[in-house]
Amino acid sequence: MRSPTFTSRINVSTKSMERKTIKSFKDLDVYQGLYRACILVMTEVVDELPSQERFDLRDQLSRSSKSAPRLVAEGYAKKHQRQGFQKYLDDAMAECNECIVNLEQVKDIYHINPLLCDELIDTYDKSARQLYRLAEAWGAFKNRRRTTTPINDTGGNNLNVRGNEGEGN
Repeated sequence: MRSPTFTSRINVSTKSMERKTIKSFKDLDVYQGLYRACILVMTEVVDELPSQERFDLRDQLSRSSKSAPRLVAEGYAKKHQRQGFQKYLDDAMAECNECIVNLEQVKDIYHINPLLCDELIDTYDKSARQLYRLAEAWGAFKNRRRTTTPINDTGGNNLNVRGNEGEGN
């Protein structure tokens, strides 16, 4: 039976454009939502699957639900590499999609906790969209052009090779 606080347990932040400092992958709303969803999948869905699904749906759901937050964490470590971070975000989106299909199968074939499955499907769908927007924003951030000149610019005006001001000797 669905608990009254269920929705708040997997709530994916939908607060619009709040500025906050990101110091770790754990500060990313998408990571937090994926991690909470993973815990619910592992504790309330996977164990309810019949034993004949041990090497199929159970294994796939277990792997994909645990994979998504791991990929966000691993990708964050490579945020300095545009393509590296992008690849991990793309892979995390793919894992979200796999979780959606797996949860739909759990719900439709085995009728296991359909309300929980619907909530988790919604969470993974929102997370995939968050990952897409994060990838877009990160790409724009990494591709922007520098608009200010560094203080120690090497193109100095009026400096000769020796660093003497004025004369061009």
